[in-house]
Amino acid sequence: MSQVKMPAVEAVADAAQRILNDIKTDREFAAFRAASLEYSEDWQCFTGFPVVERWSLEADAKPLFEEGLRALALKAAVYDATNDDQAAEIAIAVPVDEMTHAMLAQAQLLTRIAARVGAVIIHQTDQEHTDFRVGGYAHDCYRAAWGEPPVRYWLDHEEVVRRRDVLAGLYASIGMGRSGREHSITFAGAAA
Repeated sequence: MSQVKMPAVEAVADAAQRILNDIKTDREFAAFRAASLEYSEDWQCFTGFPVVERWSLEADAKPLFEEGLRALALKAAVYDATNDDQAAEIAIAVPVDEMTHAMLAQAQLLTRIAARVGAVIIHQTDQEHTDFRVGGYAHDCYRAAWGEPPVRYWLDHEEVVRRRDVLAGLYASIGMGRSGREHSITFAGAAA
């Protein structure tokens, strides 16, 4: 983790609100949103979205897209204040982080939008923090910007760990090892 002094919560909230508004009013936002939500055929993560209780791609994609935007805006606001990409990798809840991956996959659109609004979009897998906690810095920044985050998506880290353990047991019962990272399933009649 960076040793940079984190900016004041209110300053991050104000900047994040501006960044989010600028992104949403950009001329390519509609295309970016549509492309991000169309990414659904590749949303097969076994430990990200499925930690959401009664997860439904159809019901959850649009509200989760909004949460992903807010997360990226918060991270961009921290970067804007610190010029430090490690400091900007604030703790994001696992399902929200997973949504940002669908958004980041729209690289050309997001890059152009970010350049026009003057924001630096931060995400690096080996530096990300998915250990979001209620009462932590990211939670405080979100709450100052938009009110209380929806607990359906902004799950506390310990709850995510508990739910992942439940999922791992269920996956193992059908031959899926290491939460979908391997399996012992053979496909009868598969072409050689």
